[in-house]
Amino acid sequence: MLPNAKTMMIPLLDLKAQYQSIKQEMDAAVLRVLENAQFILGPEVAAFEKEFAAYIGASEAIGLNSGTSALHLALLAAGIGPGDEVITVPFTFIATTAAIVYAGATPVFVDIEPATFNMNVEQIEAAITPRTKAIMPVHLFGQPAQMDAIMRIARQHGLVVIEDAAQSHGAEYKGRRAGSIGDMGCFSFYPGKNLGACGEGGAVVTSNPELAHKIRILRDWGCEKKYIHELKGYNYRMEGMQGAVLRVKLRHLEAWTEARRAHAAQYQSLLADSGVTLPVALPHVRHVFHVYTIRTKNRAALRAELERAEIQTGIHYPLPVHLQPAHADLNYSRGGFPVAEQACEEVLALPIYPEMTGAQLEYVARTIRNAAVTER
Repeated sequence: MLPNAKTMMIPLLDLKAQYQSIKQEMDAAVLRVLENAQFILGPEVAAFEKEFAAYIGASEAIGLNSGTSALHLALLAAGIGPGDEVITVPFTFIATTAAIVYAGATPVFVDIEPATFNMNVEQIEAAITPRTKAIMPVHLFGQPAQMDAIMRIARQHGLVVIEDAAQSHGAEYKGRRAGSIGDMGCFSFYPGKNLGACGEGGAVVTSNPELAHKIRILRDWGCEKKYIHELKGYNYRMEGMQGAVLRVKLRHLEAWTEARRAHAAQYQSLLADSGVTLPVALPHVRHVFHVYTIRTKNRAALRAELERAEIQTGIHYPLPVHLQPAHADLNYSRGGFPVAEQACEEVLALPIYPEMTGAQLEYVARTIRNAAVTER
């Protein structure tokens, strides 16, 4: 039995525990920024960009104020705008499609694979029209999409590939890091991500110097030289504090990732034959388990059981993007993407973070196994 299980909630994510584990390094980094007073961009951001690019395996990284901004500027750098279409998936956070709309383009959806929740590559070619300019796969929950097929189709049709890798820091597809395979990769450093800032943050990575140069200009009001605005740009700059924080956390990311993977493996063992459907990690990928997502047809009842046991859960996502009220103008209807729609009704995220203990994992698993609502 987990000590004090009934009085101590097991959170979905524990950022306080993460901070305590690296407190001395974090405090020093923050003080360094306060002392040098470089609060916007500056040396800490520049250093983080180099370190993160090297980690991902790209030539350049451009630090930004959010993952949404990363997607937006990647689209603009690729020349995507009004009248263009971008193929993506409906089972994702709405920022994926919001960025497409910000660029003036139209999101076009294909369904997902039931096992991985990632883009069903067999549906891509049927979605291509003369207006299609890009494919935006989402590497959901920490597992890369089928990038070989996506890149092959994109090259055959002259399309840009922009990877939404907001949940897949350090994930790999056949030995290559997520974000380094397409023309550009976009990352979020929202605090809850595997590599999270102390606030908002994002980045685009690319090995195309022209794209990198354009994104750098666009993020800073369209300027190369102060007060000379070459492009209609944006205030999408990364703060110096976030660059410093991310540099510290990047040094720990591999250890944290391996802890997540070990916890996921323990869940897989503890929950075998438990009556819920477990996540699938394909053999040619490195899944980094940003989210550990089970599936059950009795989600509401199981979630209530876990809540009573002081175990926090999450639902990513309860409504697919194509059925969101904000996108009613796209004229999709229920039944258009049945796999995504079913996933939205069944997925349930369990607690997973590097600082979890074996006892906590066992308690979560035992609670699920003992629940009378699983599909045995």
